[in-house]
Amino acid sequence: MTALSIAFRTSRISSAPIRVGIRAFSSTVKASKMKVVPVLVSADNYAYLLIDEPTGKAAVVDVLDVEKVQAVADKEGVSIVAGITTHHHQDHSGGNKAYTGAQRAPLIYTIDIVKFTLIPFKVSTYPSIPVYGGFDVPAKTDLVEDGGEFTVGDNIHVRCLATPCHTKDSICFHVTDTSNKSQSGGVFTGDTLFLGGCGRFFEGTAEQMHTSLSKLATLPDNTVVYNGHEYTAGNVAFAKTIEPDNPAIGRLFKLAQENKVTTGLSTIGDEKEWNVFMRLDKDAIKRVTGAEEPGAVMNKLRELKNNFRG
Repeated sequence: MTALSIAFRTSRISSAPIRVGIRAFSSTVKASKMKVVPVLVSADNYAYLLIDEPTGKAAVVDVLDVEKVQAVADKEGVSIVAGITTHHHQDHSGGNKAYTGAQRAPLIYTIDIVKFTLIPFKVSTYPSIPVYGGFDVPAKTDLVEDGGEFTVGDNIHVRCLATPCHTKDSICFHVTDTSNKSQSGGVFTGDTLFLGGCGRFFEGTAEQMHTSLSKLATLPDNTVVYNGHEYTAGNVAFAKTIEPDNPAIGRLFKLAQENKVTTGLSTIGDEKEWNVFMRLDKDAIKRVTGAEEPGAVMNKLRELKNNFRG
């Protein structure tokens, strides 16, 4: 596999030369102590390492394949000290048990002296760490809710944003470097916000998704978006049928053509320009959906996207 390095700047993000190794890439802020390393753990699923570089401590976000993430952590020379989970779906929370001790391996046998039998004693392969997540996240140790805050290492501040709809327990995590307050940082959006799209309404309503995306829209425009899946090519193909004359969608199309890995290449400001699910007030989108009220527009857009085969 290959690894792709991307520079994390205050406005746009540019790609650096490809190097051989695990498929992951890092995003860094100039003079910042925060580093984000996305890890593609399946065909389209992203986990992330959120690294406080001075301390060498990291949080793993949405871990599924623990071994792949650990391999990247070893390569980066960091210790995983926390887990962060955006929602309860297995492809985002499946690795939590390995970090909380609820699932342990390998088996080590001890002797029962009285019965002279071998008894399996399970020892954790990975260190026991706090795992932050919403109310339905499996194997969490720390429940987080809207407005909750915690830190990673000495320099990374994490703020929790409740964004229910895809799941009721969905939480997005806004991360900033406390040593560089001029930088807006990034946001881990799970399956709520994708580049050019949004998640399905499995446990919520169109109105809830509108509210959740509107909450994300209040973050600083240069906040970098780290989403849960690589869906950009399909999202932009759909967006072109909704707003064909929007030049920003043309930029997203070019971005998707030039990059197989697109997470970290968009900002909240970008999404407000090219994500049709965040542009419900635009006349072109109202005409396509035949609706006026935001909830109704959102509901029709989602229906159209669900049936889109382009």
